[in-house]
Amino acid sequence: MELLNEALKRTGYEYDTLMNLLQVSVSKHILDEYYTLVWCNDYYYELIGYAREEYEALFHNRPAHYYVNDDLDIHDEKLWLQLSAKVMETLESGEKSYSLVTRMRRKHNGNHHDYIWVRLNAYLTDEYVDGYQVSYSVMTDITDVMDMRLEQSVTYDNLPGFVSKFRVSRNLDFKLLEANDRFFSFFGKDSMDGMDNALYRENMERNMQVFLEHKSAITNGNPIHFTVQMKDQSGNDAWLQINASCIGYQEGDPVYLAIYIDITNETELRQMQQKLEAQAEQMRSALKAAEEANRAKSDFLSRMSHDIRTPLNAVLGMKDIADAHLDDPAKVKDCLRKIGLSGQHLLGLINDVLDMSKIESGEMVLREDSMSLPEVLENVVAIMQPQFSEKAQHFSIRLRSVVHEQFSSDALRMRQIFINILSNAYKFTPVNGTVSMEVCEKEAVEGTARFSFTITDTGIGMKPEYLSHIFTAFSREKDSRVDKTEGTGLGMAITQKFVDMMDGTIEVSSELGKGTCFKVELPLKIEESPFVKGEFSGLRILVTDDDAAMCEYMAEMLGQLGIHTDWVDSGVQTVERIKTAKQNGEMYDAVLLDWKMPDLDGFETTRRIRELCGNRLPVLIISAYDWSDVEKDAKKAGVTGFLQKPIFVSTLIHGLQRYVLGGQEAREAQGADTRAGFAGRRFLLIEDNTFNQEIARELLSDMGAVVDTAGDGAEGVEKFGQSPDGFYDVILMDVQMPVMNGYEATKAIRALDRDGAKTVPILAMTADAFAEDIQAAKDAGMNGHMAKPLDKSILWREIGKYLNNDPSAERRTPEWKST
Repeated sequence: MELLNEALKRTGYEYDTLMNLLQVSVSKHILDEYYTLVWCNDYYYELIGYAREEYEALFHNRPAHYYVNDDLDIHDEKLWLQLSAKVMETLESGEKSYSLVTRMRRKHNGNHHDYIWVRLNAYLTDEYVDGYQVSYSVMTDITDVMDMRLEQSVTYDNLPGFVSKFRVSRNLDFKLLEANDRFFSFFGKDSMDGMDNALYRENMERNMQVFLEHKSAITNGNPIHFTVQMKDQSGNDAWLQINASCIGYQEGDPVYLAIYIDITNETELRQMQQKLEAQAEQMRSALKAAEEANRAKSDFLSRMSHDIRTPLNAVLGMKDIADAHLDDPAKVKDCLRKIGLSGQHLLGLINDVLDMSKIESGEMVLREDSMSLPEVLENVVAIMQPQFSEKAQHFSIRLRSVVHEQFSSDALRMRQIFINILSNAYKFTPVNGTVSMEVCEKEAVEGTARFSFTITDTGIGMKPEYLSHIFTAFSREKDSRVDKTEGTGLGMAITQKFVDMMDGTIEVSSELGKGTCFKVELPLKIEESPFVKGEFSGLRILVTDDDAAMCEYMAEMLGQLGIHTDWVDSGVQTVERIKTAKQNGEMYDAVLLDWKMPDLDGFETTRRIRELCGNRLPVLIISAYDWSDVEKDAKKAGVTGFLQKPIFVSTLIHGLQRYVLGGQEAREAQGADTRAGFAGRRFLLIEDNTFNQEIARELLSDMGAVVDTAGDGAEGVEKFGQSPDGFYDVILMDVQMPVMNGYEATKAIRALDRDGAKTVPILAMTADAFAEDIQAAKDAGMNGHMAKPLDKSILWREIGKYLNNDPSAERRTPEWKST
C-alpha cells in the first residue's frame, strides 16, 4: 500500500510539473454559478498576479467573486457576463468546447490592477461533481498580439483611405471582420451588421455586377482591383477604387485586406469626357444618317419623278386613244379602265408620301373608334382579291381561336397595314403563287385582346442584307428582279410606324427564292362580349372544305352556337353524306361548301345535292374570291347564298339567320341594283370645284337621286335655309372652300332655327383624309366622312347608312354582292 501511495504521489508530482512546464494557465472548473476552481497549475496564479493562498483567501476559489467583489471595489460584470454567456451557450448547444478572446484583470504593484488579453480555450468533460459538469480551461496571454493589432489599427487610420478586412464566401457573401475609423466614418459603425444593415446591403447589391465580374479572382484568393460607386451614411454617392489582397483563410474562405481610395472627382471628370466622346460619336452618326437620308430622299425624288410620270403618261395617253376611237365603245371602255387603274396607282403614291410626311412631322394621330374586325378583313379581301385574280394567285385567309370581333381602334390604319403587306406579297409573288393570311387571337387580359396576323407568300423572297433595311423610309432592294416593280419605298416604313403607334410589333423573315413571312401582333381593346348562342340550338349542319383545319375551326364555332356539325373534305363525300342523311330521315338544316375544291367544286356539288333533295336544303358557298363574277352561275347551280371568308362567328350568325332561319326575301329586296337605290331622294352638294361637282352629280344621278349644288359654304347654308322642311335628305359637304369652309358651313346649318337643321345628315366629302380631319368633321357637327376620290360603292355604302337611319345598314346588303 505504501508503494502504491508513493507511486500516486510521484504521478501527481509529475503531472503538476508537466502542467507548469507548459507555460500556460491550465485549470479545472465545476460549471456551477461560480465557475468554481477545483485545480490549477502555478501559471494560473502567475497569470492573474495573485499567490495561491491570497487568491483562496480573497475569492474562495470562485472566479465569479474574482470578477465581482464589493469588498475590493472590483466590478468587471461585463467580462463575467461575457464568460458566463459563452459557457451557457456551449452547454445548451451540446458542444464539447469553446474558445473566447477576452480581457482579464491582473493584480499589479500592490493593490493596483490592470488588464491583460487572454485566449480562453475550454473543453467540457463527461465528469460531474454534485450534478455539475466539469471543464478544463487553458488561458494564453495574447496581450502582445492585441497590442500589435491596436498598433495596426492606428496605422490603418493614418492610411490615405478606408481600410477593412473581409471574409468572402464562395457565393460572394461578404462578412466585415474589422475596419479603420475612416471606413466607419464613411459607412457608419452599423456596417459590422453586414446584410442586416440597410446601407451596407444597398451598396453590396448595387455593385454586385462588379463583384460577379471578379468572382473567380475573389474566390481564388487573387489580388483584385476594381472601381465601385457607393453611398455614404449621409446618402452621398462616391466613386471608390478598391485594391485588395488575400491575407489568409478562415474555414477555407479567403480573408481580404482592402484599401478604398475616393476617386470621385477623377471618375466624374472621366465620365464627362466619355459623355462628350459619346455625344461626338452620336453627332457623327447623326450626320452620317442625315447624309444617308438626304441621299435616300434624293434617290426617292428621282424615282418618284419616274413613278408619277408613268401613270400620268398612261392617263393622258389613254385619253388621247379614247378620243381617237369614240366610235368604238369597247376600245373606249378599255381606255377608261386603264385610266382608272393608273389613277388608283397615282393616288396610292400620293397617299404614301402624305402619310410619311405626317408621321415624320409628328402630326399623325390614331383614331379610337368602334371597329369591326370582320368588316376590316372583308374590306381587305375585297380590295386585294381582284389583284390576286389577275395573276391567278391562290389566296386564303384562316382564323384561329378568334373569340372577339368588336374593338376600339383605328380601322383605317389597320386596313392599311394589311393592304401594304398583301400588296407586296402580290407584287413579288409569281403567277399561280400562294398568299395566305392567318388571324389568331392569342390572349385577352383586362379588356384587351392580343392578335397575331401572319401573312406568308411563296414569292421571290429577299436577300438577307436587305432585311435589316426593309422598314427604312425611301429604301428599295437593289435587285434586277424588282427594279420594274412600281412603288415609293415607303410602304413598309409606314406600316412599321402604324404598328408602333398601335403598341404592336412587326417581324419579317424571308428566304431568297422561297418567299416571305410577315408577323404583326397588335393589342386591341375589346368592346363587346362573346355572342349569345341559344338561337341556333338543335340545327344540324354539314361543312365541306378541302382544308381540314378550316373544317375543324368551322365545326368549333358552330358548336359554340349550339349546332350539331359534321364535316368532310370533298364534294363527293358531301353528296354521300346527304344521301345517307336522307335515307335515315335525318336531313341536315344547311350545307356550307367551299367553292374551290379539287374533285367537285362547290357549284357541281350543289347541282348533285339539288338532284337528291330539291331546293329545300339551303346550300351556302364559302369563299374568299370575288362573288360577283360567278353569281349567275352559282344561282343557276342552285346555290342559296354566299358567306365571305374569313368566317367569323358574326358572319355565321348573319348567314344562318338570313338563309336558314328565314328573312331572305326582305334582304334581297334591299339589295336592289344601286341604279335605283336613291330614287326619290334629294341631295344638296356643296362643292367649289366644278369638275368634282360634275363627277358627284353624275354618280348620284345614276343611282336615282336629284342633286342640287352650291359653290361655297355660304351659298350652301343659304340654299338649305330657303328650302322647305325635309326637302333635302342628305347634305354632301366639301371642306376646303372659299367664302365659308365646310366646318363653318356645317356649324351655321346646325345653328339654324328651323326643323331638320340639327338632324339632316351632313357628310364630309373631302380630300382631307387623315384621322384628325375625320375628327374635325365630327366636331363641326358632321355625321360622316368620305375621302376623295369617290366611287359608286363608297357613295352607296356611306349615304345608305343615313338614309336607312341605321349606322350598320351596309350589313344588310346581300352577302353575294361585291363591296
